[in-house]
Amino acid sequence: MDVIELLPRLHLLRFPVGQAYLWRDGDELTLVDAGPGGSGAALAEAVAGLGRVPGDVRRIVLTHFHEDHVGGAAEFAALSGAEVYAHGLDAPYVRGERPGPPPVFEDWERPVHAEAAKLLPPDDFPRPAEVTEVSDGDLLGFGGGARVVHVPGHTEGSVALHLPRYGVLFTGDAVAASPVDGAVLPGVFNLDRARTLASLRRLAELDAEVACFGHGDPVLAGAGRVLGKVAEGAV
Repeated sequence: MDVIELLPRLHLLRFPVGQAYLWRDGDELTLVDAGPGGSGAALAEAVAGLGRVPGDVRRIVLTHFHEDHVGGAAEFAALSGAEVYAHGLDAPYVRGERPGPPPVFEDWERPVHAEAAKLLPPDDFPRPAEVTEVSDGDLLGFGGGARVVHVPGHTEGSVALHLPRYGVLFTGDAVAASPVDGAVLPGVFNLDRARTLASLRRLAELDAEVACFGHGDPVLAGAGRVLGKVAEGAV
């Protein structure tokens, strides 16, 4: 796993499929997403590499229930004591109470998804027994007040996190950046593409200088303008 400093307070943690983010407020850390199953030890190593200990991570906020985002949550929560958060509509799938609905693939997405799935470990990873459920507009205790933004479409309970004080936006998989040329685009592998596009338009209206995606390189300047252009061209 690669650990990349984006800002003095913000690091990108990149896995073979997908990525997570580590945000720092003084002595307290917040993890946004948790990588695929079996990532707990790698997350702990990344935290140690930054001169911290797992117990400094107070919360793990999951943007949605897909395995490349929640797989390491239970393991790392056990190591750190961190509280796990997810939207109420995705929380039952995060807890493993029932399987989540699969994406409605466009034809071109099927082979791409099949190749990505080969890089993921088996999906029999442990599930967090306790998940604190959040909803649209909730404020979380990091980043000067991180606002939960419900962005359904990729999954029913997908969320973004907006930190107005710092101009930072975590989009989850509502938005992505191409691994080929870095172009920003609407999220793929969606449950409902039309709702994903509506969520993208909502995110484009937020005041964001930095946008951190679930897949692909973040935008580190002028993110609001970039998202606005993508939203204008999205069909």
